[in-house]
Amino acid sequence: METILAALITGAVTLIGVLIANGKSQAVTDTKLEELTREVRAHNNFAQRVPILEEQMKVVNHRIADLEMHEHERERN
Repeated sequence: METILAALITGAVTLIGVLIANGKSQAVTDTKLEELTREVRAHNNFAQRVPILEEQMKVVNHRIADLEMHEHERERN
């Protein structure tokens, strides 16, 4: 009888320890998942803006080229 009681107490204590550890592990996992979600959203925002920046750079480069061309024409005259 004492052996069974000791085994039940040991099992209960072990189960409580596992449940506590699992709860803490879940909290860490949730925190990491939230951080990863935030980083993915930031990356997606950046990825959406890159094509816009590329197009703006093309426009700026064309304007600079036009200004340089006009400057060289003015220097020739």
